[in-house]
Amino acid sequence: MPIVHLPMNFLAHLLLSGSPATTPHYADIVVGNFAAEAVRGRAGLLAYPETVQQGIRLHRFIDSFTDAHPAVRRTTARLRAAGLGKWAGVVADVGYDHLLARDFARYHPDAAEPLPIFAQRMYALLHLRRQELPERLQEMLHYMRLHNWLTGYAHPAGLERALLGLSRRVPAAAVLVTGGAAFLAELPTYEQDFREFWPELRVGVAAVIRTEKG
Repeated sequence: MPIVHLPMNFLAHLLLSGSPATTPHYADIVVGNFAAEAVRGRAGLLAYPETVQQGIRLHRFIDSFTDAHPAVRRTTARLRAAGLGKWAGVVADVGYDHLLARDFARYHPDAAEPLPIFAQRMYALLHLRRQELPERLQEMLHYMRLHNWLTGYAHPAGLERALLGLSRRVPAAAVLVTGGAAFLAELPTYEQDFREFWPELRVGVAAVIRTEKG
């Protein structure tokens, strides 16, 4: 991942938080998983109640697992070769959210909840708990809801918009403006990487959630 920390794969983190029917303290897990983008170190973790901490720890596991997975490493290596340099991990994360959103019915365990309904449920839950989020994420949530980022990820234009927005917010990341085109140029290859990676990530997440229950 790049040195500069940027929030990227929102959809994956939210979907991997579990479900209201089967995950104890589900809303707290979602809040922690989302808040973790801006929570640093052990002191930041301990500032939250235990059940929200579970979501923060889950987020950190997802990031570590993702960074180490061979399929993700193949994706980022190709993107670095395409000129993205240290920002290849950002493009991979947003690109994978594009694939997840585009084929949401394939990857969401609840076939009765399409992406637009899932997205609105997430916006509502996070908005209700927004005061618990770090300040910069409160502002980001506002724009996420306003422009419906989660649903927008499903379209190539949404992928490119997300990376364009990041390139404008972080001057050193100007190269991200080319990231969408680079990802889409080899889309079948990245789809194959993602299909290898996602089921294994879900297995790892399930193990973490079981451990937290215990």
